[in-house]
Amino acid sequence: MSRLLVLFASLSLVTIFAQATELADEDDIAVSAAEPLPAPPASLQAEATGDRREALSLLGANVQAGEFLTLYWKPVQSFQSIDTPVPVLIAHGKQPGPRVCLTAAIHGDELNGIEMVRRLMYQLEPASMRGTVIGIPIVNLDGFRRASRYLADRRDLNRHFPGSPNGSAADRIGHSLFNDVIRQCQFLVDLHTGSQQRVNLPQIRGNLKDEQVFNFSRHFGGITVLHGVGAKGTLRRAANDAGIPAVTMEAGGPHQLDESAVDAGVKSLETLLQNLAIQDSKRFWSSPQPVFYQSDWVRANQGGILMSTVKLGDKVRTGQVLGSVIDPVSNTGSAILAPFNGRILGMAVNQVVQTGFATHHVGVETAAEKVQEEALEQDLSSKEPASPNDCTADIDDTGNAIGDC
Repeated sequence: MSRLLVLFASLSLVTIFAQATELADEDDIAVSAAEPLPAPPASLQAEATGDRREALSLLGANVQAGEFLTLYWKPVQSFQSIDTPVPVLIAHGKQPGPRVCLTAAIHGDELNGIEMVRRLMYQLEPASMRGTVIGIPIVNLDGFRRASRYLADRRDLNRHFPGSPNGSAADRIGHSLFNDVIRQCQFLVDLHTGSQQRVNLPQIRGNLKDEQVFNFSRHFGGITVLHGVGAKGTLRRAANDAGIPAVTMEAGGPHQLDESAVDAGVKSLETLLQNLAIQDSKRFWSSPQPVFYQSDWVRANQGGILMSTVKLGDKVRTGQVLGSVIDPVSNTGSAILAPFNGRILGMAVNQVVQTGFATHHVGVETAAEKVQEEALEQDLSSKEPASPNDCTADIDDTGNAIGDC
């Protein structure tokens, strides 16, 4: 209870795999014999066999083995005298093991990840844990206070990593977080939701061309996993470039707390910690292995009011009507049809849309190795250098990625 009071006081100051985005329902996954997960990197195996557990030095403080502590990260802002430090929750296990970092609310209007970090961190028991879990519930405290995706200067913080000490405010904040906290991580999970009035099934997104990331993504249980390199400047891509296996978890949509999305995300994170031998989980998947998907977004062929007839997670067949776009003046419209058999991994909420607007994200179950092979083949066959916005997630009508990328 004391930990919860500390967190709320601090805040008041202030695998299913796919090439795109989401998590399938457990009942839709065929139960199969669990395969052994890849062994942790040699460096982590060596640490786990150590005889002595030292204090963790972070943000100017020492966290003793077996201790849960709240520290504070102070991003560079314009008015230092009125800055509010960002709470950083640390559970430093009594026994050696991996160090996992969780970040949430890099976009201030994405609430589900905040609740995932809270629920996970306050069920950890450092006295019996192996390894360390570092959780930052609200990275973009400025945006969170204004219920905004962006920083006060309208910049997207998740396009400014690893940052620069001499750049814009977003560059400096990104540089501070990356060097003060992220470089201390051995694994990273960056928590997000859909954006621009779109919602996603809970899912893992990672650069499956990277063998370390591919192996890491298999530790989350029966959740959807999609391939995506990640846009330049995203925290996930910057961490991967620094040699830290990192993935994004997407679940739900912005500006709301989705209980089912939060619970599925926490369950996947609990499974991750169990598979990394940090702390045992009391919950189990009906199908413990991830399912891979290849996917694509379906677009509206006219502008008007979007009215969907399917729900997130529905299975659809080729030619099935997913919804329609209606002109409210002429009462004319056009149907949106499924291009192939698959599952709705993400979708836009009913709203006014323009021609070409991405409305429904449909995925097809594919073998994990095939998804990885095709990602590698696509990389080798590409004659053009990767775009700064190279990612599997779609780009919306304003040029922003749908979700984190």
